Amino acid sequence: MLAEDLRPTPTPSPLAPYDAVMLASFGGPDGPADVLPFLRNVTAGKGIPDERLAEVAEHYHHFGGASPINGQNIALREALEGELRRRGIDVPVVWGNRNWTPYTVDALRAAHADGARRVVALVTSAYASYSGCRQYREDFWSSLEDLGTELGLAPGEQPLVLDKVRPYFNDPGFVQGNVDAVVEAWQDLPADARLVFVTHSVPTTMEAASGACGPSYSEQHLDVAATVAASAAVRLGHTVEWELTYCSRSGPPSQPWLEPDVNDHLARLHEEGVGSVVIAPIGFVSDHMEVVYDLDTEAMETAAELGMTAVRAATVGTREVFVRGLVDLLVERAAEARALDAGEVPAEPVTTGWLPARPSACRPGCCRRQDGVDSGRPAACSEDPHA
Repeated sequence: MLAEDLRPTPTPSPLAPYDAVMLASFGGPDGPADVLPFLRNVTAGKGIPDERLAEVAEHYHHFGGASPINGQNIALREALEGELRRRGIDVPVVWGNRNWTPYTVDALRAAHADGARRVVALVTSAYASYSGCRQYREDFWSSLEDLGTELGLAPGEQPLVLDKVRPYFNDPGFVQGNVDAVVEAWQDLPADARLVFVTHSVPTTMEAASGACGPSYSEQHLDVAATVAASAAVRLGHTVEWELTYCSRSGPPSQPWLEPDVNDHLARLHEEGVGSVVIAPIGFVSDHMEVVYDLDTEAMETAAELGMTAVRAATVGTREVFVRGLVDLLVERAAEARALDAGEVPAEPVTTGWLPARPSACRPGCCRRQDGVDSGRPAACSEDPHA
């Protein structure tokens, strides 16, 4: 027997077949000079004049012209790397944005140069909708095409395989992180305080399209809200009354968006005699602009004007339970890929709440509409990218 035959067989990585992870996010300006170009990227093709963008830019200039999302993504990437190392998983984690540097193509270029040929993407949006899922997948497709062109590949030939983790609104780590945040925020409030969940509003046409292949955007949030409120009530030892509200509405007044607005809802609660509220931003994974301006600035000002006591619950950010859950999702997606590659049926995803898991590879027609108009762009990580 040769000495080589006595060597132990290497244990396959729990992330095989993936050789890199991409953290995919929205992006944000790094300084005052970036704000208007960034907003032009965000609104490209919508015909919004610079005069209107200048009004939105003031939200960023209120905080020195830099979005907090970039630092938070760096922190989340480092936390993911740390949890992967703790589990003995040695893969690089690259970071790319849809709307600002580093762009998605920058992240894919770095992964490809490092030798990666199959990458799994983790999006910093927990919910399925056009803006929260398909728009990222459209960006993945165009970024893969751009990188292929750079590398001199033939048209239609892509430089690597890119899969993604399923929308994770009902992942136990995400939900538990929100439960912990609500309980912490409630510590100095009376039992009859009201729990006000908040997420980003979307046009009602986008809401309708999000339900074509599973629970809709609002239904996903209602499921998370009900689960978080029920768990928080057990921990707090009293009943918890709650409502789901929305923030960050944009677009013309004639276009219907999901309601109620959080500020309008606070006014209604005040009329009902509610004196204290916990504002829980379950629609966001970190404290980016919609949280620090729309909630920490505008909603808190509304509450103060009404004479209400308001405490804003933290986002899940880099909480250990959330980061562990994200790595669990990466491992789950890798196991699914291995099963499918072998022609086997993947294991059922682990979820909490009452709704089923959304699929990892999106079905044709899933979340296709933006403000009621078909984008017409192919999307990666789909059963049929052109459907």
